Amino acid sequence: QVQLVESGGGLVQAGESLRLSCTASGNIVRIISMGWYRQAPGKQRELVAQTNTGGRPSYGESVKGRFTISRDNYKNTVYLQMNSLQLEDTAKYICNWNVGVDVWGPNRDYWGQGTQVTVSS
Repeated sequence: QVQLVESGGGLVQAGESLRLSCTASGNIVRIISMGWYRQAPGKQRELVAQTNTGGRPSYGESVKGRFTISRDNYKNTVYLQMNSLQLEDTAKYICNWNVGVDVWGPNRDYWGQGTQVTVSS
């Protein structure tokens, strides 16, 4: 099994920055993608940013130019640098990895528990 642990959330004022981390543990033999989603109360979960092995990262429209996703393969960690935070960014941020744990088996999604980001005025 794969476990994802997020950290770095908190309460900040509008315009400030935060960096989220998500570290994976477990027997990962293949990484397809790593990413961040967010979900605010009463809203659907939405993609924030995603990075695919060998591909360019993709971002949700509302965070383009403000958020940056990066990865450290040696640490099995993906980061989300969030700058110029806005009130609308308030949500629980949830890490998602799509990986294979067996050479011949299928890839599947794993999810973290989420970390709360609250932006105040």
